[in-house]
This record gives sequence, C-alpha cells and structure tokens, in this order.
Amino acid sequence: MSKNLVLWKGKPFKNLVFGTFNRGGRNNYGRICSFKKGGGFKKKYRIIDFHRNLFNVSALVIRLEYDPFRNCYIALICYKNGIISYILAVENLNVGDQIINYNFLKKQEAIIASVKSNIGSSLFLRDISAGSLVNNIELHPGSGSCLCRAAGAFAIILNKYNLHSNICVLVKLPSGVEYLLLENCRAVLGIVSNLNYRIISFKTAGKARRLGIRPTVRGVAMNPVDHPHGGGEGRKSPKKCAMSPWGKKSKGIKTRPKNKINIFILKKNG
Repeated sequence: MSKNLVLWKGKPFKNLVFGTFNRGGRNNYGRICSFKKGGGFKKKYRIIDFHRNLFNVSALVIRLEYDPFRNCYIALICYKNGIISYILAVENLNVGDQIINYNFLKKQEAIIASVKSNIGSSLFLRDISAGSLVNNIELHPGSGSCLCRAAGAFAIILNKYNLHSNICVLVKLPSGVEYLLLENCRAVLGIVSNLNYRIISFKTAGKARRLGIRPTVRGVAMNPVDHPHGGGEGRKSPKKCAMSPWGKKSKGIKTRPKNKINIFILKKNG
C-alpha cells in the first residue's frame, strides 16, 4: 500500500459481518486433527464480494480496513446506486479512489480500457492487455474469484489464443504454473495489498497466541508413540526421512494425482 495508508480504527460495517466461533483445530468428534491452533481473540467474518457482478457502475472507496481472517487489507466501497460492499484492496488503492466493474460490449471500448489500466477495477480477461498484472482471477466464468487472493499475490497475462472458436487467455500464476483460462473469466487489475506481510515478524510469543497460533513442538522432542521422529536418548537427528505424525512423507512428494490430467495447465511448476 502507499506510505500514507491509514486503516480504519472503528468497528466494521454492521450489515456485512457475522460472528464466528473457534473450533481449535478439532473435528466434530472433538479430536485434534490440525495442530497449532486455538485461543486468540474473538473474530467477526467480513463478507467479501468476490463476484463483482454489478457492471458499469462506478464505486467510491470509503475506507480501508484490517481483516482478521486475511493477510491482506480490505476496502469498503459504495456504488453510485447506494450498494455497499467489501472487496480485497489492491496496492496503491487509497480512500476516495473510484473503481468500476467493466462489462464492455464493443471491441473499441475494450481496447481503451486496457490502456487506462486503473487499479482495483474488474474486467474480463479478454479486455486486459498482455503483460498486465492481475489478481482475484476466476477459474470458471461467473463462479467468483478464487486465484491470487493472498497478500502481495499477482498473476501475469502472457498471451491470448483462439482455440476452437473460443478465445483463451494464458495466465502465469504465482506458483509458476501457466494456466489457460476462458475469455469470460474476470480479474482485477493490480497487486493484492500488504506486500510486506511475508517479512513481518511477530517478535513476541504473545502476538502469535492472540492470533490463535499455539506453540510448535518438534517431532524429535516427542515420544515414539506420538511421532515417527520421536524417542531416543538426548538430542539427535531423525534417521528416517521427514514424515508427518501419521507416517506419511512430508518433503519431495508429488501431491497432484496422476490419473487426473488438467488439459488447461500448459506448464507445471518446476
């Protein structure tokens, strides 16, 4: 975000939040199935508009807020017709800026929009020029954004192809995967806010506990009954390869199923 970033210090917009409760990493039987979770302050979930389907209506950014469920900031916007909603804030988006969810019908208008490149606005992938940085990308048309939503995430528009009378857009994701998406999928121009999240240090254990993160226990410090790395006298490194507490290898193992081939992935990571 910009250097003059000022986050809202008051309460969130009441009509767009609802209360939640912490399960502490436990399932419906009360057994811990996800470690290092529990405690922390109470949180209220902010309802985010991932569809951005109010087309060709300008919206004004009212304020920027902190979201306890996300590592990026969110923005409260008000459309010209009075509708208020939350969206994920992008880098260099400030209070008072205007954004639009474009829905072009003419090719000439689409070319003009690609030159403007106003950040925070939502467009179809067919209307975005190659080389642009985008975020909040839809995987299927109209399904809502599900790619590149974390702090500092962005994808690059590489090229456009005409396949079987359909225009497909080649997008390079943050993981390095090159994905072929349909032209009717939407994306937001810019980079997701809070670029410095990855270099922020908690500094104290109390800050992590207030965020609901419990202490991490090493496997070599456990008993053999609790972890494959456990047991033994004194300190020593595990002789086995890195495993999870349930005996599955945790490093260097491919997780993508071999029998499920995605024809839209042109280049895999690595």
